[in-house]
Amino acid sequence: MSGTVRRLREDGRGPEEGPGGAPRSPLVTPERLRTLLAPRSVALIGASDRSAFSRLLYGNLTAAGRADTTYLVNRRSPEVHGRPAHRTCAEIGGPVDLAFVMVPAEAAPDAVRDAAVAGARGVAVLSSGYAETGAEGRRRQEELAGLAEELGVVLLGPNALGFVNVAAGVPAIALADPPSAPGDVALISQSGACCGAMTDFAALAGVGLSHVITVGNEAMVTVGHLVDHLVDDPATKAIAVFMEAVREPEVFAAAARRAARAGKALVVLKAGRSELAARAAASHTGALVGDDRVVDAVFERLGVIRVDTIEDMLVTAGVAAYTGPLDRPGAGIVSISGGACDIIADLADGAGLRLPEPAEGTVRRLARVLPAFGAAHNPLDVTGAAVKDPQIWREAVAAVGDDPSVGIVVAVNSLPWRGDGPFYGQRYVDAIGAGMAAGRAPGLYLTQVTQPVGPRARAVLDAGGVAHVVPGLRLGVEAIARLARWSAHRAEEETALREHAVPAPRVALPEGDAFSEVDARALLEAAGIPVVPARHVRSAEEAERAAAEFGGPVAMKIVSPDIAHKTDLGCVRLGVTADQAAAVHDEIMAAARGAAAAGARLDGVLVAPMRAEAPELLVGVTRDPDWGLLLAVALGGVLVEVLDDAALSPLPVTPARARAMLTGLRGAAVLRGHRGSPAADLDRLAEVVAAVGRLAAALGPDLESLEINPLRVCGSQIEALDALVVRRR
Repeated sequence: MSGTVRRLREDGRGPEEGPGGAPRSPLVTPERLRTLLAPRSVALIGASDRSAFSRLLYGNLTAAGRADTTYLVNRRSPEVHGRPAHRTCAEIGGPVDLAFVMVPAEAAPDAVRDAAVAGARGVAVLSSGYAETGAEGRRRQEELAGLAEELGVVLLGPNALGFVNVAAGVPAIALADPPSAPGDVALISQSGACCGAMTDFAALAGVGLSHVITVGNEAMVTVGHLVDHLVDDPATKAIAVFMEAVREPEVFAAAARRAARAGKALVVLKAGRSELAARAAASHTGALVGDDRVVDAVFERLGVIRVDTIEDMLVTAGVAAYTGPLDRPGAGIVSISGGACDIIADLADGAGLRLPEPAEGTVRRLARVLPAFGAAHNPLDVTGAAVKDPQIWREAVAAVGDDPSVGIVVAVNSLPWRGDGPFYGQRYVDAIGAGMAAGRAPGLYLTQVTQPVGPRARAVLDAGGVAHVVPGLRLGVEAIARLARWSAHRAEEETALREHAVPAPRVALPEGDAFSEVDARALLEAAGIPVVPARHVRSAEEAERAAAEFGGPVAMKIVSPDIAHKTDLGCVRLGVTADQAAAVHDEIMAAARGAAAAGARLDGVLVAPMRAEAPELLVGVTRDPDWGLLLAVALGGVLVEVLDDAALSPLPVTPARARAMLTGLRGAAVLRGHRGSPAADLDRLAEVVAAVGRLAAALGPDLESLEINPLRVCGSQIEALDALVVRRR
């Protein structure tokens, strides 16, 4: 599996027994995290001249003016880094807020005890040799976390490089050149090795950081805890996270929701997208729900912006921190290059970024400043006339920023990245900055290629009053597109759940550990979900009478709580006429006797009228062990796994969300009418899909999966033709 949750899950426990299979630590409180990340004094346990980690940590802390409150602890050496060292933390003789443990894993418990004796309320364990090494390492990690819990000490790591609290001036990290100029993006990383590249790119791209926090194996403090803490941090406006797994999913989900409500974008680069290991289940739904699809669906629902590269993570977080949620989804582009306008138009189309045409009032304003050969479009080319008259820049940026459809105005222009002395284009930057200040929408400066935003470029932007820049057209356009979708999602999610609050049906799973299709049909009917008419018969004579009642060809299939895939056993027959029904009944029962000999219970045959060919869907709900119930909608009916065209969403699913899932399928055109079949009543279909989700939620924690396959859709006639319900084991 791609590792949605890897922490301590070998015992197979589910989320009801604690997120991620382990109980949440009561020590990880907001107050404790504030103390952990803003220590007044630090002890380096295992400090050594031979350790690169120790040299980096000590050098960073002393360079930040913290030499007097940084203590060196080494049992064997009286002097480290040219300063006297203490044998133990207890010998320091003063308070220790934070201890860094750099001793081998087997010596770490004694180091944590020593730190606790000296009053440390937090420890950061840089040592490796824990869960990342296998079963013995996992046991060692559990014991270390248990000891910290017992001693009342908050544990960061193990296998973590530390952190930088930039605003507080605490570079407590074993990383070269940590950021020192405060910014408004917090960076959290499960990987210490990647962190240096991340901070380097942030500096190159002009993304200021408020925190850099490495979490390592997350034995106690997890990404979710830190996100929750940073939501309340006034210095942080957006949060960027690199993760390989989501540990303690419930903690992470609650924190992500808080971040979205607070308007702080949570931008996540989660590795493992290529691993699509399907979860084992008795239904087709389980085969559709791979780990990474679940992550995509859950993140989208939580308001998490998912990206694939470090560059996209930091640039998107930087833009989001600068603008906050956009009040309109449209972007207005202003450039002096017609070629750049063409490139941006293509990039926007690919990224799903809306570039609305200017309103009539905007066109009139632009006509007053553009030359006669200019045209008021979006993207807007201000033409070479702006070289002679920079005021064209100012008026164009202001007019586009005031357009009623524009949520962000983007000025595309050059910046210096080498050399010194005055910048020839300073007057254009000044005009762009003035236009951004005059317009309503936030303004973003965009260069045509990815280039360093160094001190000279930053000085040029500061002089012009330009607050934020993105280096490179693709980075900028795709970041804005993500921000626009996130902004719209926040508003839509709250509105949808408020306007479509429908009472859950009063239903319960029947007794027993497995259910037949007859049981499943009864549940669907009780929830108001339409099902094809059917008769449950237990003899050949009853089968013949039922077929005659329907007055046309019928479908016949075995009824058994123990046979999920009836077709594979020859227990389904289609197109049966009334005069054939009795014989077919006996043939189906005979085919099922092999399964009965293996323990399957048989309960007669189900007879239902045949339906004409029409689009078929799978609509199912399955339980993810970490995220709970997930609803899947897929095209294809019995071909669903072949077509592999599915949309997922955690519950609850409103009709509006269900409709978006349906229209987002690759084969959605089939629902709009195909080869003479009527177009699906999408509003009615969305209501049925939402009702399936409500039914699954109402069945409670005992439900493992519920599946309708196929759900036949012929205009407004929507019927479940087959259904399967599985109790959670």
